[in-house]
Amino acid sequence: MVRETEISERRACRLIGMHRWTFRYPGKPRDDRSLRERMRELAHRWPRFGYRRLIVLLRREGIEVNHKKAYRIYTEEDLKVRRKRKKIRSRVRTAPLPVPSKPNERWSMDFLQDCLADGRRFRVLTIVDDFTRECPAVEVDTSIPGARVVRVLDRLAFTRGLPKVIVSDNGSEFTGKVLDAWSNRRGIKLHFIDPGRPMQNAFIESFNGKFRDELLDQNWFTDLSDAKAKIESWRQTYNTVRPPSSLNDDTPAEFAGRFEEQKSNENPLVQLV
Repeated sequence: MVRETEISERRACRLIGMHRWTFRYPGKPRDDRSLRERMRELAHRWPRFGYRRLIVLLRREGIEVNHKKAYRIYTEEDLKVRRKRKKIRSRVRTAPLPVPSKPNERWSMDFLQDCLADGRRFRVLTIVDDFTRECPAVEVDTSIPGARVVRVLDRLAFTRGLPKVIVSDNGSEFTGKVLDAWSNRRGIKLHFIDPGRPMQNAFIESFNGKFRDELLDQNWFTDLSDAKAKIESWRQTYNTVRPPSSLNDDTPAEFAGRFEEQKSNENPLVQLV
């Protein structure tokens, strides 16, 4: 307006409702090249992480960044995660599954399936602690019958103990005689969800969704040994690096450690023992 109509700066600012200080404010160049580069590196390392989880990883490295600035860079660099559209289903009201109050109180387990580069299919047994969200074990093989499930659970009994309850679906590996006899011998209750109601086993379903989205859908397995190595590496990263929002951005291992520390402080006799 000043240039084309030759009116004064004061009058032009008054006509468009702009303060003269705003008009005269000199712009400051943004030097965020290092932040952009680091966000690109983290997004390449974790292609299924959104900007909120990337902010957690940046802050763990000592990089303080405002969430608005992080989101602006996230969108400008085209790092957005492409989400799959969910099918609209009828809602069925079910009783909510009570949340456990301590580690090793209740576990959930389920099976997943994927294929190798040559087309051979393999199965994955996933196990999750419903309280700490830890994944104590992931078993990978072309066939995992009930006896194999028992061997995995017996192995975990030596490393971290066993829960009081294990939740699963009605698969033949879980409802067979082998696992039933093992649970009676160990004194562990097997809780089976209703058929066709995976939401009743929400903890393992949530874990399996992340497992498939961040690992199985992002990798090409050359053979079974390659699949076992990559899956075990992801399991350790999930327990010690990945920050779930449900745990206030603590890793499952950090959450479990803080719980044990708090429990020891509340019970001094535990430290003496």
